[in-house]
Amino acid sequence: MDRPEPLICFRHVSKSFEGPPIIDGLDLEISRGSTTVILGPSGAGKSVTLKLMVGLLRPDSGEITFDGMPLNDLKESGLIDIRRRIGFLFQQGALFDSFTVLENIAFPMREHTNLDDTERRNQALEVLSMLGIPELIDRLPAELSGGQRKRVALARAIVLKPECLMYDEPTTGLDPIRSDVVAKRIQMLQQTLQPTSIVVTHDIPLAFKVADRMLLLNRGSVHFEGTPSDFENSQDPIVRNFLDGHAMDEDLLMTDGSAA
Repeated sequence: MDRPEPLICFRHVSKSFEGPPIIDGLDLEISRGSTTVILGPSGAGKSVTLKLMVGLLRPDSGEITFDGMPLNDLKESGLIDIRRRIGFLFQQGALFDSFTVLENIAFPMREHTNLDDTERRNQALEVLSMLGIPELIDRLPAELSGGQRKRVALARAIVLKPECLMYDEPTTGLDPIRSDVVAKRIQMLQQTLQPTSIVVTHDIPLAFKVADRMLLLNRGSVHFEGTPSDFENSQDPIVRNFLDGHAMDEDLLMTDGSAA
């Protein structure tokens, strides 16, 4: 049986910023309706890959397609249409500090729908209730804990029920218990909304909890990919060192002041 066409494809994609390439000839496919976790050490290009997927960055070379449409050729108006289909959870949440929780969640509804104030509030309450925090609706971000801010940002990302959800380091700054809460929310949303989900993280426990498929980036390209079981059973030294948290010689050279 033929595999369904992936939602997102990279073909020989490269990207640099006035130096060596961050992304170097990257090939990848994101399957529809499943959760793909992108792993890699700091500087491996994980967040850059995510921003390339939504057109926040343009590749220097290669082709990126979303639902068969080449992103390289789209003007900003075309990219806006693509982004309406995507919910994006930024690494630090990116909440508007002067907006209440309701106003933060209502922002994409005001931009992309004709809902009135009552309908926007009801929809905001629906997603906040789904995430277990309806009582926060009238608070300001400064009145929230780190875990609450993450969930409010997630509520904003899902309020339009997008077909694709992208998470950029969703557990950064959270303790292990709060990180497990985030993992359970990602699993719940996958079951409820059934989106295509991409999770960029270096949080190994999170990756194994939520992934259907995992990709390990190294030096700007995919070094290893497979199911969580494939990763768990792999004897590849780069995979094992990353999963087990063991530094390689090149990592030690990068942190050795005498070698800098």
